[in-house]
Amino acid sequence: MPARATDARRAAVLGKPIAHSLSPVLHRAAYAALGLDGWSYDRFEVDEDGLPAFFEKLGPEWAGLSLTMPLKRAVIPLLDGISETAASVDAVNTVVCTEDGRRLGDNTDIPGMVAALREHGIEEVESAAILGAGATASSALAALARVCTGEVTAYVRSAARADEMRQWGERLDVDVRIAAWAEAADALHAPLVIATTPAGATDALATAVPERPATLFDVLYEPWPTELAARWSMFGGAVVGGLDLLVHQAVLQVEAMTGRSPAPLEAMRHAGEQALAAR
Repeated sequence: MPARATDARRAAVLGKPIAHSLSPVLHRAAYAALGLDGWSYDRFEVDEDGLPAFFEKLGPEWAGLSLTMPLKRAVIPLLDGISETAASVDAVNTVVCTEDGRRLGDNTDIPGMVAALREHGIEEVESAAILGAGATASSALAALARVCTGEVTAYVRSAARADEMRQWGERLDVDVRIAAWAEAADALHAPLVIATTPAGATDALATAVPERPATLFDVLYEPWPTELAARWSMFGGAVVGGLDLLVHQAVLQVEAMTGRSPAPLEAMRHAGEQALAAR
């Protein structure tokens, strides 16, 4: 049932660390635009050990939760069910609390990535490259399963990470080729490059951007632009940023938690941009 403006409902983002999260800014902007005056959205620093106790305290006023690291897998045993999308990568970033008391998990990172790409005109590519092989890389592979018709090359730093990416490729039915991080400059010639690495990890690649780059999706939003994204833009390539991803996945969370659709994407994006500019 769609939420009424007078309903007093709660939602929050959980994780550790959590102080940097933009989720409260985005969700509160959505509530304001939707006229949900009784809704609140907070942040709580919670780790894997503290998650069960937090769940035990959730009352009927709770509409849902956003989850960030390190909770996306730890939450699964606490849920009454998860979506196929979440199950495909063993990661939940969204919990919806239903009126009958169930807690259902979903993953909005994957469709959020697809939506961010489509907003920039990327509907389908023949091949792609992923920089990095951490937790975000599995979501990137799942997104590429929807938009890439050919091979995905993953540039990784260790044999263990290489094995993980091969396993994710098999599970998601994506043709994955593994390459060493030392060859990462080659990735920049792909039709679509998804950088899933921590801040600073791709800075050294900025000087290797080709004269006519295609599309870079850099999942970071702070600091922004990254050196790679700035160089990419300077050479005329298309850049999809971490804020694009954050907003699109948050739109899906708001819709799932409130029952209101469409969520106010532009109001949420504007709020996020303002918050980042103030930091």
